[in-house]
Amino acid sequence: MNNQAALVVFSGGQDSTTCLYWAKKHFKEVYALSFVYGQKHVKEVELAREIARKAEVHFDVMDVSFIGNLGSNSLTDTSIHMDEEKPDGSFPNTFVPGRNLFFLSIAAVYARERGIAHMVTGVSQTDFSGYPDCRDSFIKSLNVTLNLAMDEQFVIHTPLMWIDKAQTWALADELGVLDIVRRDTLTCYNGVQGDGCGHCPACKLRREGLEKYLASKEKTLESLKEADVE
Repeated sequence: MNNQAALVVFSGGQDSTTCLYWAKKHFKEVYALSFVYGQKHVKEVELAREIARKAEVHFDVMDVSFIGNLGSNSLTDTSIHMDEEKPDGSFPNTFVPGRNLFFLSIAAVYARERGIAHMVTGVSQTDFSGYPDCRDSFIKSLNVTLNLAMDEQFVIHTPLMWIDKAQTWALADELGVLDIVRRDTLTCYNGVQGDGCGHCPACKLRREGLEKYLASKEKTLESLKEADVE
């Protein structure tokens, strides 16, 4: 297995794009794998292709539309009104059952066939929005299962697991891709690029994180200016 290469599960959104550039910093060769699963915001895949081209990484797409038909959710079923807030005592209907389980399992087979030992995903327990397949315990459990299933030693990296959206924006800035993430990515569940529709759960989380980060950055710059004056 090649420890100098990494495969990024890549949607073309804020989190996975930040992870793509994180992977470029830490590995010599990077692959990006996107999925078509019947999502209404499928435009994200074409944006992912373009981001990968600009980043000069290998890119591939797999059609796994069966995932969207397995369970009921508002991201693949246009007849279901999308939850704008997390329901009490349950996860929102934007949760696609089995999505990360399938994505990472398929990614592991893809990686194995290319001798890639490292996989990267942008899930976060801090901002997991009630999705059970974004938890650290799930990722660790699946990592063990995949290693046993294929008798390999995969390592699943989760650079965003313990940081919130403001800190994710900070990481993108640190990696020098803040403008790329703001302009070129698609996080919106309604398929609107950049700042998005503004009212779906993903857009709210993204906007609140950006505002918090920019306010913190401005405050830091002001403090540095005051220190220089003194």
